[in-house]
Amino acid sequence: QVQVVESGGGLVQAGGSLRLSCAASGSMFSMNVMGWYRQAPGKQRELVATITSEGTTNYRDSMKGRFTISRDNAKNTVYLQMNSLKPEDTAVYYCRVQHSVDLRYYWGQGTQVTVSS
Repeated sequence: QVQVVESGGGLVQAGGSLRLSCAASGSMFSMNVMGWYRQAPGKQRELVATITSEGTTNYRDSMKGRFTISRDNAKNTVYLQMNSLKPEDTAVYYCRVQHSVDLRYYWGQGTQVTVSS
């Protein structure tokens, strides 16, 4: 069973930066696509960014240029560097990973990011 744990959330002022981390453990196998999603109060969960095991990235348009996703395959860890944060970036950020063998998706419990104006 894969466990997914996010960290790095917190409270930051507008214009500030945060770096989120997500570690997948409990499997001797690697992960395929790893990604970040977010859900603001009263809104649906939405894609932030994804990255394949080869390093191909995909971003939601509104995050391009401000957020950077990266990963460490040896550690089954994915990161999200968030710069120039805005109050509308306030949300719970979730990590999702895809197991490379059973192809199932696993979610973390989420980490709160709050951007004050």
